[in-house]
Amino acid sequence: MTTTNVALITGSTSGIGLECAKILAQKKYNLLLISNEPNKLDELQIEFSSIYGIKVFALYQDLSTLDAAQSVYQYVLQNKLEVEILINNAGFFFFGEVVQASPEKASKMILLHIHTTSLLCLYIGRHMKERGRGYIMNVSSISAFKDFPGIAFYASSKKFIKGFTRSLRTEMKYYGVKVTALCPGATATNLYDPNVIDVKKGMRYGIMMTAAEVADAGIRGLFSNRAVIIPGLLTKIMTFLSIITPYWIIYLARKRWKSLFDQT
Repeated sequence: MTTTNVALITGSTSGIGLECAKILAQKKYNLLLISNEPNKLDELQIEFSSIYGIKVFALYQDLSTLDAAQSVYQYVLQNKLEVEILINNAGFFFFGEVVQASPEKASKMILLHIHTTSLLCLYIGRHMKERGRGYIMNVSSISAFKDFPGIAFYASSKKFIKGFTRSLRTEMKYYGVKVTALCPGATATNLYDPNVIDVKKGMRYGIMMTAAEVADAGIRGLFSNRAVIIPGLLTKIMTFLSIITPYWIIYLARKRWKSLFDQT
């Protein structure tokens, strides 16, 4: 028997993905939760099915591998799941110069943010096209709007997601499928290394939004068929300021930061 009204969410055991799952569970969508944290998946499967009275499928999967999207798709087919909503949220962050980055970490980011995200849209999007309905939300970032040193791999992969999503949106509109790019700013999640970025201080000063706030803006925007969602007034202002900042200023700031860094 086919399970309909399914929301597939990657990176669903924490942060924005978890909050999206909660919102959709409250709306009585069945869930396919995908994460590389098996213990949390098991806990959420029991918790959500008990609290919300929905079907919850849990798939442990490392999405930063070449065959990850194919494995997820095979799981969907084998379990006869009709995916109504696809949320590509899984991601991670690291800071540092390109030439100093770990090749393994860089490869994982490219595979996760670009390869797996785009192929899941391909596989799941085909069925949405055939049905003439569906929702896809890909999580990008405000870093996709401007190129800054230190986050080349992260920002460039998020820029791909934003551009890819806009193209996909135009293609899928013809078939009745709604596609949205969620571009949050700094969000209080475990995406950041606590030894580098003080999340609690960021929230206290209003620089960071909560994952629940970002997820709520994302889901509301998705159902409203918005093309790009930048949650929060401060985030919008920061995005605008980053766009208009000349690269020579960015370079001077980088030089100053680099000299201070070398002294530590």
